Amino acid sequence: MPCRRELMASLPVDGGSGSRQRLPGRLLRRGSWRPKMPTPRLLVLFGSQTGTAQDVAERLGREAQRRRLGCRVQALDSYAVANLIREPLVIFVCATTGQGDPPDNMKSSSPSRYPPCYRVSLEVGALTWVSCACRTSGGLYSGKTCRPLPCVRWTLPSWALGTPPTPMGQPRCIHRFNFVAKKLHRRLLQLGGSALMPMCLGDDQHELGPDATIDPWLGDLWEKVLRLYPVPLDLPVIPPGVPLPSKFTLQFIQEAPNPGSKESCLASPESLGPPSESQPFLAPMVTNQRVTGPSHFQDVRLIEFDITDSGLSFAPGDVVLIQPSNSAAHIQQFCQVLGLDPKQYFILQPREPDVPCPPELPQPCSVWHLVSQYLDIASVPRRSFFELLACLSLHELEREKLLELSSAQGQEDLCEYCSRPRRTILEVLCDFPHTAGAIPPDYLLDLIPQIRPRAFSIASSLLVHPRRLQILVAVVQYQTRLREPRRGLCSSWLASLDPEKGPVQVPLWVRPGGLAFPETPDTPVIMVGPGTGVAPFRAAIQERVAQGQTVSRPPLCSPGNFLFFGCRWQDQDFYWAAEWQELEKRGCLTLVTAFSREQGQKVYVQHRLRERGPLVWELLDHHGAYFYLAGNAKYMPADVTEALMSIFQEEGGLSHPNAATYLARLQRTLRFQTETWA
Repeated sequence: MPCRRELMASLPVDGGSGSRQRLPGRLLRRGSWRPKMPTPRLLVLFGSQTGTAQDVAERLGREAQRRRLGCRVQALDSYAVANLIREPLVIFVCATTGQGDPPDNMKSSSPSRYPPCYRVSLEVGALTWVSCACRTSGGLYSGKTCRPLPCVRWTLPSWALGTPPTPMGQPRCIHRFNFVAKKLHRRLLQLGGSALMPMCLGDDQHELGPDATIDPWLGDLWEKVLRLYPVPLDLPVIPPGVPLPSKFTLQFIQEAPNPGSKESCLASPESLGPPSESQPFLAPMVTNQRVTGPSHFQDVRLIEFDITDSGLSFAPGDVVLIQPSNSAAHIQQFCQVLGLDPKQYFILQPREPDVPCPPELPQPCSVWHLVSQYLDIASVPRRSFFELLACLSLHELEREKLLELSSAQGQEDLCEYCSRPRRTILEVLCDFPHTAGAIPPDYLLDLIPQIRPRAFSIASSLLVHPRRLQILVAVVQYQTRLREPRRGLCSSWLASLDPEKGPVQVPLWVRPGGLAFPETPDTPVIMVGPGTGVAPFRAAIQERVAQGQTVSRPPLCSPGNFLFFGCRWQDQDFYWAAEWQELEKRGCLTLVTAFSREQGQKVYVQHRLRERGPLVWELLDHHGAYFYLAGNAKYMPADVTEALMSIFQEEGGLSHPNAATYLARLQRTLRFQTETWA
């Protein structure tokens, strides 16, 4: 492969007066061009589900670095929050997911419904001296009582992810919009912290993205921060056109490693603990079966894995996380556009001693492994991608366009170019070929985000299938104005695997999900799962039936399993129809179906709930039933909640305020649980 150092030696920068300068190569080499930073004073903690919060947190870190401020950026689950009392200034950047839930990396390893942040045992007033800034939805966690500290400030920017508008155009998720941020804000105030800035409540589904609210907020933030921590006058701000040093260097090696060595970190029987993100289990795929009819518009797969000797254990409601790969065609195209040799190996080294290398990348690592397993070239690029790409561009016209797309004034153009048509990183690089061909390899990990694992509800019980794990996967494919259809990375990759043509292994691990089913055997459960939302309820029903849970008749309201299932057509997408019907015959299940397209007027699960209002009220109010809801977050959760409110008023005789209080009590006692996705 040709040497790329000469590319680094002539990166274009903005001289500040419209002129173009060349940044000397010696300034970008390892260990150089490192402005002396004061002792780190800023701490940025993020809780991120889809990467938006992490992207904003890293932006804060870069802007602090340009202002010569020491700054640490960490995920909330990697920070010992008991140390918060020692931090003078903290910026929280967190997302609210689902129906007001915290992101996974705010939950740490706690199995509780609420992250440890909210269960903190710090004394009231313990953060009297802490200043914080919040643009997030998270919280604090600690296991010990700490002495009060009079010096912590915070500021909190936050936004909601994947919480669509209600049908009537009302606020999304009602009071759950940005719920986690608001809860964190209250907790910080309770602990005595001093808010440096008002909360910045953003919206990931705003047509211009979260930057629409964060841009003006950040201007005020840096003005206040620099008043608190002024930098020496002889250290000017690093202009936006100058690229900051990359986090890592890629040292290419001439000889390939031993052919017997594997380029992965996988769980083995000798591994400590169960499989995890850093050590996934390579599960053999047993079957990959399409379960929708051949004429149905969507391809839905029932996929089964062999988990023998994996150490995996799970309960109904848990989820499996799968680490997908990029397609071979996309990998080849990416390497061609960037002038990379996919067979070449490199050793990854961090520039800073306290920055660890990604555990997902072996040492040494091939370019093919990096692109196939780590770089998310099929994702839609964020604004930060265009900012860095503009810094690295050597082509005048392309650089000008990239600067325009990354500017605050160009966000409408960026949305039209990328967000609306869902243009991918690979497609953007193909649109800017001169810039792509000049990207220094050292910047690949700064430029392109990591492939995130995808979570799927487990659709089987270990009691029924002790060595198997099953999932129900809807293959994502849709059309935008671009010629090529948009495809979901993980679902399309899974659908392409055929175990009948040869051995197939998929890296996966398990974590607790958002649904917890009652342990007492005589507690009835009402489950509403249209479409693929029925997957976790199949696991629960299998488990409860295996434990001897049955519906006794009469009376109709005896403890048991009540499933409301909805789909379009009975003969096209009625998942596990034969299984449900067999359980009905055995008296183990009460099944209520809604086939929306089989009559003139569409019928959905919320209509079936209303029809069986007396049964639902009897089960909830007289038998202590638990109510579960899973499926698409677009309209269904709000519609089902509205149907429940009507049942409480019509069958229970409650006023609207009392019905809302009744529903809130069900939620508070975990007798109303939801797991939805966008």
